[in-house]
Amino acid sequence: MDAAREIAVWLCLLAGSGFSIIGGIGMIRMPDFYTRSHAASITDTMGATLILLGLGLHSGLNLVTVKLFMIFLFLYLTSPTAAHALVKAAYSKGLDAPDVQEATGAAQAIRNEALEAARRGDGA
Repeated sequence: MDAAREIAVWLCLLAGSGFSIIGGIGMIRMPDFYTRSHAASITDTMGATLILLGLGLHSGLNLVTVKLFMIFLFLYLTSPTAAHALVKAAYSKGLDAPDVQEATGAAQAIRNEALEAARRGDGA
């Protein structure tokens, strides 16, 4: 049973770290403020949840787990609220949302660039 718990702990920690890294990459790769804030807020909440779950499983049932659960509740309530407030403030101050056609064109350009880079790497 102890080995199964350790495996679950490591899976939660690695998955949470992966989500956090993906969120960081999304902050760099996304084209505008709105998609960047979406990438950061979604992966931040999921990554923190999985990391806190892994830490809670590792510590067992004690006061540390209760504190981790309280941190989870705080993050679960404040992270989406803060992201919503930032996006709403940006929109109310005049930061235009991207046009769907522009976003589709940018996504296709990124995809074509990645495909061309893969072709050059394979053919060289």
